[in-house]
Amino acid sequence: MPPAIRPFTSTATAAVVLLASALLALPAPPAAAGGADAHCARLARLHVPGAEHQQADCLDELTTAGTVASGHTDPADWAGLTPKDLSVPTGVPGIQIDGYFPDTAAPAAVPNTNHGWNHDAQFVIRLPDRWNGGLVVAGSPGVREQYANDRAIGDWVLARGYAFAATDKGNTGVAFHRDGRTPGDAVAEWNTRVTELTRAARAVVAQRYRRAPDRTLATGMSNGGYLVRWQLENHPELYDGGVDWEGTLWRADGPNLLTFLPPALTAYPAYAAGGPQAGPAHQAMLAAGFPAGSEFLWPFHHSYYWDLTQRIYREEFDPGFDGPAEAGTPFCAPGTPACDADYAYADRPAEVRRAVQRIGLTGRIGKPLITLHGTLDVLLPISRDSDVYAEMVRRAGRGSLMRYYRIEGGTHVDSLVDSFPDRLRPLTPCHRAAFTALEEWIGRGARPPLGRTVPRDPAATPATLLTSCPLGA
Repeated sequence: MPPAIRPFTSTATAAVVLLASALLALPAPPAAAGGADAHCARLARLHVPGAEHQQADCLDELTTAGTVASGHTDPADWAGLTPKDLSVPTGVPGIQIDGYFPDTAAPAAVPNTNHGWNHDAQFVIRLPDRWNGGLVVAGSPGVREQYANDRAIGDWVLARGYAFAATDKGNTGVAFHRDGRTPGDAVAEWNTRVTELTRAARAVVAQRYRRAPDRTLATGMSNGGYLVRWQLENHPELYDGGVDWEGTLWRADGPNLLTFLPPALTAYPAYAAGGPQAGPAHQAMLAAGFPAGSEFLWPFHHSYYWDLTQRIYREEFDPGFDGPAEAGTPFCAPGTPACDADYAYADRPAEVRRAVQRIGLTGRIGKPLITLHGTLDVLLPISRDSDVYAEMVRRAGRGSLMRYYRIEGGTHVDSLVDSFPDRLRPLTPCHRAAFTALEEWIGRGARPPLGRTVPRDPAATPATLLTSCPLGA
C-alpha cells in the first residue's frame, strides 16, 4: 500500500477549487477481455512506459467507495466538484498504478505532495478486472492533482468497465506558474503530460488485457475540458473522441479569462455596494459576459474564484505586469499600482499574446467532440467560452465532428447546486448523457441529437435533475 496521502485542509481546498434518465443506473460491465482472468492478473508484469516511479496495488474496490479508506485517492482533490447526494458505485475490483514521470520543475515550484513523493507529473491508472475494452483519459481541472476527477468521472466510467487514467498535468497548486522558464510553459506542459499519459496508459492496458483498447476517449472539466479540445486538435490519432465539460478557452486574440475577469473585479464591488454606481456596474458585469440571472452567484465567485484565478493565470502569461511581485495583490482596489482589477489584456505587449498563442485553441478538431456548458457559469461565462469555441470549430470546417449542448441552469461546479437547488442543475448527469452519446456515435455511428440549449424543467425535483439530462428535444 502506498504511503498515506496528505490530510485534507480547508485552506488548501479553498485555494485549489478554482475552477467545475437512468444513466446512473449503471449496467454491469462485461467480463474481462481474453476470458476469465483472475483478480488482478498480471499485476507483477505491468510497466508504465517512461515512468520514473510506479507502484501497483491489487484492490478490492477501485471506486472512491474503497479508495478513500485504502489511501488510493485524496478527497481534497475532488472536494467541491460534485453534488453531495451523487451516488458512489461499488463492486469494481482491479489494479491501481500510482507513479510519476520524470519532471524538471523549477526549484521554486511547489510540487505535488501526494504519497509523500513531493514530485510533479504524478498519474494514476486504474484497471478493472471486468474490462469493456475501452480507456478513458483525463487531466485535472483547475490546478488540482491527479485524483480530482475520481468522483465526477472516474467512479462512473470504472463501473461501466473502462480502464481510467488521470494526470496532475505536471504542475499543481496556486503557484503552478513558477514551473517552466518562459511565460506559458506551465500550461504547455499540461498538454504534453496528457499526451504522455495517454500513450503510456494504452501500453499498460495492452499489457494487462493482452490487447490494445478498442477505443480511447478523452474527457475532463474546466481546464480538463481545455485539454480535451487541445488533444483532439493536436493528437487526434490517439483518441476516438472526447467529451469537453465547460473547457477553458485560450485564444490569443480573446476572449479568454484575462479579458473578462478584470472587469468583474472592478465592477462587482461597486454593484455590491449599492447606491448610484450599482446600475452602471451591473451593466458592466453583463457587458463582460456574466449572464443576467446569475447575480446570486456573484458574491461567492468574487470571494473565492475571480480574484485568485485572474492573478495566478495572469502571472503565468504576463509576469511583467506587476514587476517583481508574484501574482499581484489580492483584492486590490482599482487605481492602485499593478492591480489586476485594472488589467487590460488588449494593451499588453505582443509577447503576452504570443505566450497565449503557444497554447491556444484553433477549433481544428480531428475526432468527434461533445461539449457541454452551463448557462449560469460565472467563472467561465458561456458567451465568452464555449459559444465562441463552437463557432471556431464551425469556421474551421469541423462542425460535423462536434455537438454542443448549452445546459440551462448549470454552473461551473456542481457543489453549488446544494446551496441553490431551486435555481441550478448539476452538470454531472449531463456529462454522463454526453459520454453515452459519444459511445453510440463512435461505436454504432448513431449521431447524437443536434446541439441545442437543454432546458431546465422548473417542475423537476433535485433527485430527478441528479439522475437525468436528456440531450434531445
